[in-house]
Amino acid sequence: MTETATGIVLRTRLLTETSLIVHWLTPELGRLATVAKGARRPQSPFASKLDLFYRADFSFSRSRSSDLHTLREVNLKETFPSLREDMGRLQQAGYATHLIELATETDTPIPSVYELLLGFAKFICAGPPAPQTIFALELKLLQDLGLEPDWETTQISPGAKQITQKLLTSDWDSLSRIKLSSAQAAELRRFLQEFILFHLGHLPRGRSGALGEMNHGSNGVKVHAERRRRGEEEK
Repeated sequence: MTETATGIVLRTRLLTETSLIVHWLTPELGRLATVAKGARRPQSPFASKLDLFYRADFSFSRSRSSDLHTLREVNLKETFPSLREDMGRLQQAGYATHLIELATETDTPIPSVYELLLGFAKFICAGPPAPQTIFALELKLLQDLGLEPDWETTQISPGAKQITQKLLTSDWDSLSRIKLSSAQAAELRRFLQEFILFHLGHLPRGRSGALGEMNHGSNGVKVHAERRRRGEEEK
């Protein structure tokens, strides 16, 4: 039986020399994995349709014996090309997928998490990377999962607590107007790290990269990339 869904590609990995496993986040079905047979062949109908954060309508045949289903057709809706034009954006996108995979279960639909990721993708494509983008994603996701901190007892400074409320209640369009001092950013980074560790067991991969290079701004990202290209060690 063929099923249809709309989803965002969280990641892909090789299965064979010609086939890929594609992990999706969907509003209707939650997270699921599909096999795109022959996707790496030049003439494949899947060619150029499966990459990080690609959003598409797709159809698949559900497996009766495993959680790995067979991808049938993909109709692209959005590709978010500016993600691939800036290292900082790409790091933020990669971290977001690791966070959602760690925090959610397969075949468990949470439509608000899908909408959160879609809004996040559109927002990071529209401007330069910033630490508050990651903090907002983490806070909003924890809230959607029912894991929001108890702000009455949380031991953070009044200024940082005020910032967290703004990050939680602001939509993505308003987020760029929220400014953090370096002290507030450091405090929120530590607080959310400890909170995620406590509730999820370990930190998702890529958090330090998604936050660390932001401190240098977009120019810092370009300098870092250029140094790596030349094979120099960044100091």
